[in-house]
Amino acid sequence: MPQSTQASSTLFSLVYDCVRFLLFDKRYFWALAGLVVLGDAVLTQLVVKLVPYTEIDWETYMVHIDLYLSGERDYSKITGPTGPVVYPAGYIHIYHLLHYITKGGRNIAAAQQVLGCLYLVSLVLSCAIYRKTGAPNWILLFLPLSKRLHSIFVLRLFNDCWGVVFAQAAILAFQGAMDDIGILFYSLSLSVKMSALLYLPGLLVILFKRHGLMATARYMINLVAIQVLLARPFLGANTHSYLKNAFDFSRVFLYKWTVNWRFVDEQTFLSPTWATTLLLGHVTLLVTFGLYKWCQSDGGALAVIRRGLRRPSRPAALSPVSPDYVATVLMTSNLIGICFARSLHYQFYSWYFQQLPFLCQRTKYPFFLQLTILAGIEYAWNVFPSTALSSGILLAANTSLLLGIWFGFPEGRSTASRSQ
Repeated sequence: MPQSTQASSTLFSLVYDCVRFLLFDKRYFWALAGLVVLGDAVLTQLVVKLVPYTEIDWETYMVHIDLYLSGERDYSKITGPTGPVVYPAGYIHIYHLLHYITKGGRNIAAAQQVLGCLYLVSLVLSCAIYRKTGAPNWILLFLPLSKRLHSIFVLRLFNDCWGVVFAQAAILAFQGAMDDIGILFYSLSLSVKMSALLYLPGLLVILFKRHGLMATARYMINLVAIQVLLARPFLGANTHSYLKNAFDFSRVFLYKWTVNWRFVDEQTFLSPTWATTLLLGHVTLLVTFGLYKWCQSDGGALAVIRRGLRRPSRPAALSPVSPDYVATVLMTSNLIGICFARSLHYQFYSWYFQQLPFLCQRTKYPFFLQLTILAGIEYAWNVFPSTALSSGILLAANTSLLLGIWFGFPEGRSTASRSQ
């Protein structure tokens, strides 16, 4: 064999082994994660430099902060070009800092760099969450693939991004059984946007199984205490105004922005009956997962509840709550809420995109069908304005994913393996 051919063969073999190790050998998980983060850092900078920034809510955020800095503490009077403040107090504190960094909001480039760094933090946290669940290395390759997610962070500067990162930090802490830290981060997420409440049903199951009734109650008290601490200036000025605006459960969204219900006519979309139907569906599915899926390995939900009530100061689970279980239950709880959301706006995609590859792995679907679900969801979120077709595809894909988890690994793969 000629020397050049032999050298080429050796080089090919070396490259092949490197790629194989990176994709499949768990010892090299963080090596591949580092490459993914580095590559996405470059991609994010290219997006910032080559794609024009689009003004949507940033100006309103800055007007809110201008009013706050002028001394206004009544939430009903803190309003901007696109409407009044409808987020909890953590949002005010974060954008107060951004207001300072960006010279009153005028330095958009600085804001984009801050949100670009935040995006990379979210990517690292996702990698860490996946690692704790025992996910395969190659799944990380899906994390940088969303066009819409890059836009949400660095081209639109939405406040959802902060809530997402705090929620990811909370999931990671709960995976490591650092539940006090987890509650802190979860409360910070909730203080930015009340969408974090979608995790709460799953979180209650985890805490109850891990600690029992008394400790779960203590964690909820801590959660509320952090909210009160962050909101003290506004609660003192006008408690009713703050609670009504920051946690407005009756809020009616504009039909023109809906991503998920475009195939429903506007009259139905805006009707109280439609809202009530979605709420009932949301609660019913959560209860169904709680009763029949999230407690299977511990003898069923009723057995868990009985143990928790009989021994309120001790764990209600029979075995330790695994990191895989934590991620699966919390992300499924979030997905259920997204499926029944009264309206999804484009920035809401950040709530769950980085969880989708993991959730697909909690189904028993063949790999091609998992890819189809991911592609369908990504397609639907990138159609603007949304159409009846794109909304239908999104609903079908989200529903298929939820059904796959139901019939797949609703307590995680590690719990399923342990119970077999």
